[in-house]
Parts: sequence; C-alpha cells; structure tokens
Amino acid sequence: MKSASDQWFDEAYYQRYYYDKKTSVIDPEHAERLGDFVCSYLQYLRVPVQRVLDVGCGIGLWRAALARHFPEASYHGVEFSEYLCTRFGWERGSVVDYQAHDPAEPFDLVICQGVLPYLNPSDLKLALRNLGQLSRGALYVEAVTREDYERDIIDDELTDPRLFRHRAELYRRGLQEGFAEIGGGVWLSHRCEVPLFALECAGGR
Repeated sequence: MKSASDQWFDEAYYQRYYYDKKTSVIDPEHAERLGDFVCSYLQYLRVPVQRVLDVGCGIGLWRAALARHFPEASYHGVEFSEYLCTRFGWERGSVVDYQAHDPAEPFDLVICQGVLPYLNPSDLKLALRNLGQLSRGALYVEAVTREDYERDIIDDELTDPRLFRHRAELYRRGLQEGFAEIGGGVWLSHRCEVPLFALECAGGR
C-alpha cells in the first residue's frame, strides 16, 4: 500500500480532526501539558535548544509551549498538507526526505507528532533514518502502534482509520540507529553530548 496522499490533508480533514471539539484528536489542554512536559524534561537534562523543527506541524500547536520554555529558539514548521502551507505559511515537505537548508546545522529539537503512522513500511524506514540526520539533540515522536490497537486503548471513533498499524519494534529499531530512548516519546541523539545516567535511557547509549 502507498503512504498517505497529500490530497487527504485538506480543509475537511483538519476541521474533522482538529477544529471540531466533538471529533478532535487533541485539545488545547492536552497540547499544553504535552508541550510543557517535553520542554521541561529537556531543560532538566540541560539539552540546549536554539533551533526547533516541527515536521508535520499541523496547525502549530507546539509553538506556544516552545515560546514559553525556549523564547530565544527559532521555530520552523514543515507540512505535507498544501492547504496548511497556504493557510499558515509553513514550508512544504515530508518527513521521508526533508533536509535542513544547511545540512551542517541539524536541529536541536525535532518534533514529529502523529505523522509516521501515515507512512507505509518502506517510507517509514526512510523517515526514521532521516530523523536521525535532522536532529543533533532531541526528538519527540508520537505514533500509535499495532500494540495500542491490540490493547484496546485507541478510540476508533476519533482515530483516522487509514493509519498503518506498525509494530512498536519497527519504530524503535529505526530510531535506535540515531537515538537513545529516554522515555515519554523523547529520544536523544547519539551526537548530543549531554550525559545521562544508565537508567535514564532504555538500552544504554
């Protein structure tokens, strides 16, 4: 099967999954808690954050938390949806092959929320490898897995039925090439020189 078509992500999609309170997959309070958690965790670990890439940035829900915690950091939004790029001025691109304008300057924090399950297995592998190239610091990833469906913790009425149900191991295997998993969906690049205790990172560094 092919990965998601750009035609899926039109005005009706965002009205359904983001703006309509009855069918939205995320509410402002959840976005605020999540953003505060990730940013606070990175501040606690003393990960320097000056350049942020939000790939698959949607309607820009991360900007408020980033502005509170890292007011000096630059924010760059990249979107696959032509509709959102026109509406918000994001750069158009895909996590599969997006490249920083200056490859010698990767980002300190890369956010990839709710994007990867729209990719078929071959594109997913490319995207996970690409995330390792894009971040020299931290990565936040959110992706529902087949195990989440099997454990019946997914609300089928609010979740896009077109998502691929990849195993969690497929995500972890791809990300471990470039990152150490440090919990809560947060990963730390092998290039980041921030020291961590052994129990702070799954599988060591």
